[in-house]
Amino acid sequence: MEPTHPLSTPPRPRPRGIYLLPNLFTTGGLFAGFYAIIAATQGHFDDACIAIFVAAILDGLDGRVARLTNTQSEFGVQYDSLADLISFGLAPALVMYHWSLAFMALDGVTARKIGWVAAFLYAACAALRLARFNSQVGQVDKRWFIGLASPAAAGLVASLVWTCYVLGYQGDQLRYLALAATVAAALLMVLPVRYFSFKGGGPQHDRMPFLTVLVVVAVVAAIAIDPPRVLLAITALYAVSGPVHAAFRRLRRTPADSTP
Repeated sequence: MEPTHPLSTPPRPRPRGIYLLPNLFTTGGLFAGFYAIIAATQGHFDDACIAIFVAAILDGLDGRVARLTNTQSEFGVQYDSLADLISFGLAPALVMYHWSLAFMALDGVTARKIGWVAAFLYAACAALRLARFNSQVGQVDKRWFIGLASPAAAGLVASLVWTCYVLGYQGDQLRYLALAATVAAALLMVLPVRYFSFKGGGPQHDRMPFLTVLVVVAVVAAIAIDPPRVLLAITALYAVSGPVHAAFRRLRRTPADSTP
């Protein structure tokens, strides 16, 4: 009697090291945010702003890598949130503070306090935004963010500092612009305003892949030509898109004047 062979072999166990892959991207983003803080304290504001954008890129990759490798975990979610607080909460706030808000002291003691309070407000709003996002996972439409996402807010702050720095403007000259931008970015993170997340796909999601590729290529080419100003334009337009969309929806809901 011939020996029988199993029809199918059991799947080989996955190497445990693959579960570390998404966390490596998260750690890289955390390092970039930490480096941005160090660079800002030493006056290297261009390097600090570049590090924040590197952190944003790595933050977008870690989740995709986790989904592609099917290595999502609660630990990874919490670790990513804590890393985001450093990279997109503390780092942008301290970069803006060292570049410009610290010079609010030129206008007196009260103005100096307003400067560091504005930086703290940004960091606190980033923490609130991340906490709200974690608590609403699976409860909201994935096509929308409620409030400006912390990476987008960090990009707005970093691109503003980067653009002004490469154009030769000093932080003390634009301290009131920096104050307004910091407070605006902070409040946009916590306001109940919807922003398109670029995650969900509508009925036409599969009909325009080529157009999407063309747009991405055009944006990448524009960023390569003039990174700080193009990134500032992109992040500023995205930041105002939420309030503009909310105002448009409110106008559409306003009932017409009733006629007798």
